[in-house]
Amino acid sequence: MKRLEDYPDAHLRRFERPPLLPPEAVRDVYLIGICGTGMGTLALLLREAGYQVRGSDAAAYPPMSTLLRRHGISFYEGFDPAHLEPPPDLVVVGNACTPTHPEAAAARERRLPQCSLPEALAHFFLQYRQPVVVAGTHGKTTTAGLLAHVLDRAGLDPGFFIGGVMIGAETSGHIGSGPWFVVEGDEYDSAYFDKRPKFLHYRPQAVLLTSIEFDHADLYDDLDDYREAFEQLVALLLPEGLLVAHGDDPTVRQVARTCRAQVRTYGLHTLCDVTVGQVYPTFEGQHFTLIVDGRELGRFFLPLSGRHNLRNALAVCAFALQIGLSPDQLREGLASFPGMKRRLEVRGEAGGVLVVDDFAHHPTAVRETLRAARQRWPDRRLVAIFEPRSNSSRRKRFEQAYMEAFDDADEVWLSMPPFRHNDRPEDFFDPEAVAAGIRARGIPAHVAEGADALLPLLLEALRPGDIALIMSNGAFGNLHERLLGALRQQTEPATSRTAHDLSA
Repeated sequence: MKRLEDYPDAHLRRFERPPLLPPEAVRDVYLIGICGTGMGTLALLLREAGYQVRGSDAAAYPPMSTLLRRHGISFYEGFDPAHLEPPPDLVVVGNACTPTHPEAAAARERRLPQCSLPEALAHFFLQYRQPVVVAGTHGKTTTAGLLAHVLDRAGLDPGFFIGGVMIGAETSGHIGSGPWFVVEGDEYDSAYFDKRPKFLHYRPQAVLLTSIEFDHADLYDDLDDYREAFEQLVALLLPEGLLVAHGDDPTVRQVARTCRAQVRTYGLHTLCDVTVGQVYPTFEGQHFTLIVDGRELGRFFLPLSGRHNLRNALAVCAFALQIGLSPDQLREGLASFPGMKRRLEVRGEAGGVLVVDDFAHHPTAVRETLRAARQRWPDRRLVAIFEPRSNSSRRKRFEQAYMEAFDDADEVWLSMPPFRHNDRPEDFFDPEAVAAGIRARGIPAHVAEGADALLPLLLEALRPGDIALIMSNGAFGNLHERLLGALRQQTEPATSRTAHDLSA
């Protein structure tokens, strides 16, 4: 297993950086890629802490652009070395930047102090806190959001840094005043000058490990290589630390065996430390009996659908009970959780069609999202609309998994994935082959060239009573709102004619 010092350091020597100033000596911070979810959240935390914050991005897009403006954070659209005048005390470089990025290269040439997003988060906010890192291939955002909410409702005022926004909230980050700081831990690399996974910077006192399934094929060679990153994270825990591990996942169990801290398992399997008895799904969510170390703690309610969300809740239960929350505090925290944006988020209904948004992009996430939607709306036709946009989802090695991921859908529409400069044609996802594989399983499936081409086709295909479940880890050409607007336009003329006939 690699240790931090085992990472090749040629890139570190090549891109030697000036040392960071201590937090109290920093006044002005500039973020390259400020409209990204993580970078935007960091900007909001820095602003909350009293720093002057500015930055740039290729384009300003909501919801982060809206949040930044609401909090008085200015940013440029487009990149230009002139934006670094006057020189900031620190430049935070997003991991989408290459060494030749105009602003990143200018910062390096001018010897401005630079760091990655995870370095900045640890440097400014985690030194004197108790970080709880929520990591795993799936479920990180919802689990981290639910944990922050439960701790907050218990009066602990946690800090948090989450790659998503809670429904009804205006931010994805908060400094907090309590001891705990909840961090959504990402296994992607930190920056062009630091290829370590982000979560290795976060100094965890506790880790919630939700799942391990091969992902990020652009960075990791195979499952063994990918698993090793999580072993490195768990190795950071001290003996007095805590690992909350998904006991239903064999790869997570394998990683847990390397841990020197206390381990608590959770899952739907009865041998887990924290599990469930009877589960009753409803339209509003699911009721379940919580069982801890073989003892029933009573009935609980989670206002989220799907087995994956039940497991996410069990992870939170395991941690919360371990640090001393009462069953009643936990019960109230779970029941009052509003959910996360872009996780089976209802965006609206028009023409009898309910438009739902979800961030799912890995085959397993797509499958579990469809199962949860089927559980929540069992009597409605489920139309899945999917954009393979992430680096992994656009790769051929996941084609077979996608063919099998849509079994709970009644109809499937696939968008052609974008081809990028670092893609190799022989490794590229073939949506026509995936659609043929889905059709072979008895489900109508179609392919279209992006959101613009999909919109008119969907307007013809959708009918009253349908669920239009749109899945992408990007904006997908604002397809959600465009579809709702077009459906409203379709129904308005008929409504107007009916009103005219009645008045006559």
